[in-house]
Amino acid sequence: MQLPPPDPDTLFEDLLQDLSPETTAMAREFTAFVRAKKVKTPQQLLRLVFLYGGLDQSLRETAADCTLLYETMTDSSIAERLAACRPWVQAVLAKMLHTNAVATLPAPWRFLVIDGSHVQGPGAQGTQYRLHICMDLVQLQCVSMTVTDQHTGESLVHFPLGPGDIALADRGYAYATPIVETVRKQADVILRMSPAHLPVYGGDGERVDLMQVLREQPWETSRTIDVRVQAPSLGEVRGSIHAYRLSEEQANMARQRSRTQSRKKGHTPKDTTLCWAGWVLVFTTVAPSLLAAETISAVYRVRWPIEIAIKRWKRV
Repeated sequence: MQLPPPDPDTLFEDLLQDLSPETTAMAREFTAFVRAKKVKTPQQLLRLVFLYGGLDQSLRETAADCTLLYETMTDSSIAERLAACRPWVQAVLAKMLHTNAVATLPAPWRFLVIDGSHVQGPGAQGTQYRLHICMDLVQLQCVSMTVTDQHTGESLVHFPLGPGDIALADRGYAYATPIVETVRKQADVILRMSPAHLPVYGGDGERVDLMQVLREQPWETSRTIDVRVQAPSLGEVRGSIHAYRLSEEQANMARQRSRTQSRKKGHTPKDTTLCWAGWVLVFTTVAPSLLAAETISAVYRVRWPIEIAIKRWKRV
């Protein structure tokens, strides 16, 4: 027999019991809660934080729940209260989460995850604006956000990168000219790449045939290849490609996804596209002696917080 769902009020009270007593006290210390108005206590304010940040409710849904539970509030009022909670929540999380691994990162480095998205307003027939977003992967804070028209594509050049910055981005950013420009600013990159869009060269200046180099690579193994990226009139930069071959099962699934996506667009995928679907290729200008291939791959895989942030911003 299926049990009835637990009472929401009981769940919240149980959660409060599990938190440190100083959690709500810190709400006053960090001025998230100053005086009782429509939100009467720090506990009520914490519940709004959980509704929005924990259950991923929209501002309107959070305002509706607040109206049912406490007092009538608009979504804009909820947004103002939540914005004031940011320092409080950051301080609480810093006490709750273990950050030993983060503390061991080289001090000058700042891992910046980069992505973009389009904005389409009510009644619009297509993309109206593009967002170009940069987030600190350790602090989980937005570093920069640029809004452009729909004709401006994704590129590393939209971001204020400098010494000590390491930009993490998907294959849409892996093009030679922006990479060289970024390195000239003394920043580094970790980018998923497509061989069709990012040609690489050896020390002799000849283009490297990655398919020929990797053709005998066993399933579920990695290989690091030293390469150079060239940009006309800008010169070249040295880097490495960390190539990981998926398992046979994973590769077949990736190829099937590629075929399905191509059918939706009305064309058949190329043989090379299907071949590279079985690989994860990451180009980086960070030397393997500083970050090993396994670490580079692990860092790239934790890009997902920016996807969550984009989803939330677009809902707002």
